Amino acid sequence: MKLPRLVVAAPSSGSGKTTVAAVLLAAWRARGRVVQPFKVGPDYIDPTHLGRAAGRTPRNLDGWFLDRPELLEVFRRGALGAAGALVEGVMGLFDGRDALGHEGSTAQVARWLDAPVVLVVDARAMAGSIAALVRGFRDHDPRLRLAGVVANRVGSARHAEILAEALEPVGVPFLGYLPRLPELELPERHLGLVLAGERSFEPEAWARAAGTLNVEALWRLAQVAPALELPPHTLPEGRQPLRARIAVARDAAFSFYYPEALELLEQLGAELVPFSPLADEGLPEDTGAVWIGGGYPELYARELAANRGALEALRRFSGPVYAECGGLMYLSEALETPDGRYAMVGLVPGAARMQNRPTLGYRHVEALGDGPVARQGWRAKGHAFHYSTRLLIEPAAWRQVGGAEREGYLDGRVHASYTHLYFPAAPELARRFLEVAAAHAGV
Repeated sequence: MKLPRLVVAAPSSGSGKTTVAAVLLAAWRARGRVVQPFKVGPDYIDPTHLGRAAGRTPRNLDGWFLDRPELLEVFRRGALGAAGALVEGVMGLFDGRDALGHEGSTAQVARWLDAPVVLVVDARAMAGSIAALVRGFRDHDPRLRLAGVVANRVGSARHAEILAEALEPVGVPFLGYLPRLPELELPERHLGLVLAGERSFEPEAWARAAGTLNVEALWRLAQVAPALELPPHTLPEGRQPLRARIAVARDAAFSFYYPEALELLEQLGAELVPFSPLADEGLPEDTGAVWIGGGYPELYARELAANRGALEALRRFSGPVYAECGGLMYLSEALETPDGRYAMVGLVPGAARMQNRPTLGYRHVEALGDGPVARQGWRAKGHAFHYSTRLLIEPAAWRQVGGAEREGYLDGRVHASYTHLYFPAAPELARRFLEVAAAHAGV
């Protein structure tokens, strides 16, 4: 597989990777290049900005979720029809699931893709020290090729010149900068950046911001990536005949889904039909199962509670229901926010309550009973990131592998949990979900 590709990394979170990646994607798009965006790690939010800039649906690449053959296959499928690929990293270049960044890090994905790395450095309070920082990142792992530096939040053209001069002895090219401008800053809230649908720039605006980047040098750098040999993988091939309709909650309150997980379900024979718990009065016709993903139900608690048609439709639905994080909150009896307590669906006993501190991290879980996505004893990989909490109500859905912690709710038909599953890491979960949907639909 010969495909120009580039990894955009940084020393730490908050350096401006998303902004630089989006500006570069939009600039390449304005020049007529079709470039596929990817995001390292279990992130639903940053990819929305990359997708807006590139005009293509982003995919996630995570070296803890997937082994290298499967990750390369996700990369290959996502890049079909593209002239190149840009991969935005996660956190700092060497930050991952373990202290050394061997799993789940940007460095791991860059090694697996054999892709050159561009380091985005927040230079707002830095001058000559950029040389020491870049030298350390260049030398930390000789298996990586740190091929260039982009400075972010630069105060002036003279500031940029100083940074470039400082980097000359290091031998890592200075490939431009983005100025410190409020209009280039994407606002944040408790789960990270706001979604692209709420605040983002149009591709033309992103592209106009690229005047201080060496856009063509960055494209030439992507082209030096060698051909990739694709080893055999275990992901399903081909597309199966239609088997069942699965209603998927998609609106401002619920939008956290991995595109490659949705595509896997479709590949296995699912028709995914969107519905809105905020606006729709009921479920789509002939629904075999319901999937309510994560999102921001806490921001729309009043509107969700007011849409009694959707609440009643879910209460009456007799088929399998699978819910993740925000979906768990919505299926609970109530959602407690700083603004008040709001009645929700009530398929899951107890209330969800917002808190000030997050719970986050990878999850390796084992099913405690038979349900819509797993049989008892099946194991799965996922991720959790939430600011709400709720008391454990038996029967629980998952147990942490290697530990005693239990989480979620499972009654055989309804499976609700804070864990966002990554279906491509265990395709049998997607097959199970489709099978129970088809059984309910009588197929």
